[in-house]
Amino acid sequence: MNTANKTLSFEFFPTRTPEGRDKQTAVREKLRRFNPAFFSCTSGAGGSTREGTLQTIADILAENTPAAPHLPCIGMNEAEIHTLLDTYRDMGVRRIVALRGDMPSGMGASGSGLRYAAELVELIRRRYGDLFRIEIAAYPEYHPQACSAAEDTAHFAAKARAGADSAITQYFYNADAYFRFVDDVRALGCTIPVVPGIMPVTGFAKLVRFSDTCGAEIPRWLRLKLQSYADDTESVQAFALDVVTDMCARLLEQGAPGLHFYTMNQSALPEEICRRLGFGA
Repeated sequence: MNTANKTLSFEFFPTRTPEGRDKQTAVREKLRRFNPAFFSCTSGAGGSTREGTLQTIADILAENTPAAPHLPCIGMNEAEIHTLLDTYRDMGVRRIVALRGDMPSGMGASGSGLRYAAELVELIRRRYGDLFRIEIAAYPEYHPQACSAAEDTAHFAAKARAGADSAITQYFYNADAYFRFVDDVRALGCTIPVVPGIMPVTGFAKLVRFSDTCGAEIPRWLRLKLQSYADDTESVQAFALDVVTDMCARLLEQGAPGLHFYTMNQSALPEEICRRLGFGA
């Protein structure tokens, strides 16, 4: 298929060991051949992995690739956010993934911190102008804490109006949910690009755990088909690879601006999907 003008990006999480860091470097080297727009790195609730995130971002920048740290605002006050953003600015970061984030375990709601991602986007724009390109999160199947679809799309619109440049979705396996979400936010006047988040399937049990936690739906037909392979991981991955690649092709053919892969610090499945789609050819 024609992938001209379609972007790719890849997400990592911080590693805890020198061996993990070396492995991640090798993974990024393999994925860099697809000319990604950026590599992103997650950050734990309340900044619990802050040092690891900083190290990963420094490593990515040292490899001459644009880096986008996740910045969850829950659990941090404005002064702490300013300090972290100043650090990223001085490192050469020019893209931020601005998130509300999850409340750290055992921490109550703080009256001194930000409560919503829209407030974080406003803070970044107010203090730094257009220095950072701001990515926000989107939920085609709606945030697990949303009271209604209308409320969730309204929250997205508020983040977009606050100054976001583009959005990355939670992963999904139902392309229609993505297209419906885009139509709904366009109806609210949101024109920013919405990039689908793609989760390759490495194993059935792991996928179910992730999906139950974050509210991503595994369609019944797909769940039962994957379940039928039991512990045959090779068959699970082979079948899911076909399903996810077909979904990605449909997304791109029908207007998605690109793809953002949740790599889980692995390269094999994202590489294969990108090759099948014609990236890097």
